[in-house]
Amino acid sequence: MKFRTEIELKKWSEPLEYSHQILCLGSCFATTIADHLRRSKFRVVASPTGTLFNPASIALAVRHMSKGYKSKIEDITELDGNYVNYNFHSQISAPTYDKLNATVTTALEQGAEALRNADLTIITLGTAWVYRLRSTGEVVANCHKQPQRLFSRELLTVDECVAYLEEIVTSTPSRLLLTVSPVRHIGEGLEDNSLSKAILRVAIDIICRRHSDRVVYFPSFEMLVDDLRDYRFYADDLVHPSSKAVEYIVEKFYEAAISPRAKATMERVNAICAAVNHRPRNPQSEAYREFCLRQLEAINGLECVDLSQERATMERMLQINL
Repeated sequence: MKFRTEIELKKWSEPLEYSHQILCLGSCFATTIADHLRRSKFRVVASPTGTLFNPASIALAVRHMSKGYKSKIEDITELDGNYVNYNFHSQISAPTYDKLNATVTTALEQGAEALRNADLTIITLGTAWVYRLRSTGEVVANCHKQPQRLFSRELLTVDECVAYLEEIVTSTPSRLLLTVSPVRHIGEGLEDNSLSKAILRVAIDIICRRHSDRVVYFPSFEMLVDDLRDYRFYADDLVHPSSKAVEYIVEKFYEAAISPRAKATMERVNAICAAVNHRPRNPQSEAYREFCLRQLEAINGLECVDLSQERATMERMLQINL
């Protein structure tokens, strides 16, 4: 007897290895995925231009990374004593106009490097609703808490979303994984949120069929809505997935996308990280000294993974142990 409809995923024909570089762009769920990958010491760059929710803003960020960007005065506004740019999230801010431009330049340079070097780019779309600055007619990535009268709100069509995704595919040399964020945008209203997610899903399907050789879809949205489908898998705000739901979705991603060799390495990496974060009862004891030496030996056995922080921690604890 079955009590839930679990989603079956096909294993990737070219799975991820620890040698691969990964770039995550898009909504806050892209950052969540990146955080989990980073904890297991995969080589990840996450949202260098900040959180972006709609395909138009993500496409613009990729364009800026690949072709360069020079800010215009109308792109910039002041927010609580800091300057921000409408093309970027408020995470990208600075106390002066010039420092903001320097911060934007640095973020785009980091993004451009990650875009060039990535073996896989993960893009999470949050919404098809966009806001346009009335003075310019351009879509903004973030309204930065400015008065509503400055913006017009509209829903992108499927064709518009496809065009933006096509631009992303053209500008991205790596393989692409596209997903729809399971985070509910209830500020739009439940009906508008449902419509928005449906548009994104259809647009992604068109792109995946066009570029089946290097673009795949990962059903994180369906895993929460159709597989787990219970409020106990949401956080207290009833908007974001709970930590358990996120772990489940990430585990499913690992099962489909990561090679057996990388999984074995990941188990060793996670064991080392857990051991290094362990607080000893007596850091002066001989037992703890032997523990540190064992961890250093394990770290030295994983040359393909950057465990420099963990090595430094164990070496520092050995010095305390002397």
